[in-house]
Amino acid sequence: MSFQQFNLSPAILRALQDQEYITPTPIQQQAIPVVLSQRDLLGCAQTGTGKTAAFSLPMLERLHQRASQPFVKALVLAPTRELALQIGENIKAYSKYLRLEHAVIFGGVSQHHQVQQLRRGVDIIIATPGRLLDLVNQGIVKLNKIEILVLDEADRMFDMGFINDLRKIVKLTPTSRQTLLFSATMPPEIQDLAMSILKDPVEIKVTPVSSTATTINQSVYFVEKNNKRGLLQHVIREQQMQNVLVFTRTKRGADRVAMTLNKGGISAAAIHGDKSQQARQKALANFKNKSLTVLVATDIAARGIDVDDLSFVINYELPNVPETYVHRIGRTGRAGANGSALSFCDQEEKEYLRDIIKTIKKDIEVVGEHPFQGGVTPELAVKHTPSQPKANNDHAKHRPKGNGNGNRGRKRWGNKKNANPGKTIL
Repeated sequence: MSFQQFNLSPAILRALQDQEYITPTPIQQQAIPVVLSQRDLLGCAQTGTGKTAAFSLPMLERLHQRASQPFVKALVLAPTRELALQIGENIKAYSKYLRLEHAVIFGGVSQHHQVQQLRRGVDIIIATPGRLLDLVNQGIVKLNKIEILVLDEADRMFDMGFINDLRKIVKLTPTSRQTLLFSATMPPEIQDLAMSILKDPVEIKVTPVSSTATTINQSVYFVEKNNKRGLLQHVIREQQMQNVLVFTRTKRGADRVAMTLNKGGISAAAIHGDKSQQARQKALANFKNKSLTVLVATDIAARGIDVDDLSFVINYELPNVPETYVHRIGRTGRAGANGSALSFCDQEEKEYLRDIIKTIKKDIEVVGEHPFQGGVTPELAVKHTPSQPKANNDHAKHRPKGNGNGNRGRKRWGNKKNANPGKTIL
């Protein structure tokens, strides 16, 4: 299948050709015809599957026919400024040959330039909820003529406490609007939100909820907490990593990790909510052009980071929410490319790892021998699916130290043929 089959305008197809887009992804194949038909849509797809183009392309197709009308016709809501900026960059590329204007609106910076752009007239607003409501309350933005409303990463907006803001914004838009809601996961709260704002939606699920891409090689290092910084430098050098996205749970932790790496001769920068917008954009730009080896990010700051050919993601600290693990490692292995996701697990994080395995329903390779393991043992048994028969755990007592193919110390335990199908051993 090709994009030509959607009967998009020549100007959009030309822009896609410039971006070297040839074959639409599964979410694009299913969503684009629905949006073009003006139906509401509930889309569930893991990160990195092409959701932005899935709603942007048909939205642009619909809007460019009436581009001369001077009012905001479409609104895209995103949870973070990074994601809002990323969507804005994509829409700019897709609308390269169209007479459509867009503005990206987010907090944390002066509103001056954003207001100036809005007053010149825009067709599309991409915004974070807080700043958008501020501008609405000031009378600068009016949403009474919105024709298309998009909620992107709805699960993250819910996690960040934006649910009340979302409901306020929805009430300011016409009831006749077309509404598109996209989410990487679909917990009950998001389903309730969807049912309250969507009208007879078409539901699209292109992958199982909370699944990880098959192109991502996942592994875990058991390590004492105090040894994680040493282990991080070790694996970066040992595997000659050139472009690495590292996740921490806290802003302070991100700063400490970046500082340690720089002291060790590995170029790194931290990106989180306490950094200025200029500093965050500079760090991201340096990471994308590969003048920076490591970008250390918190989960909220990392949403929307889209780097071509990112080969490595490292969970310096495991998240306490399993779905967050899916979002994190989804930064690599995108668009069919191969990627590697490494996780560091200390004694206190074993429960987090157990929850992750239950969620993704996949085995994770254990790196059993490394210089920083210390006293943390990889002996952890987890039921893979409750419906499977309980098996004994004898093989855990007799672990081989190699797997016979030269990867000494590495072994994939768990849902293997002829070996305890009901257990995952790490």
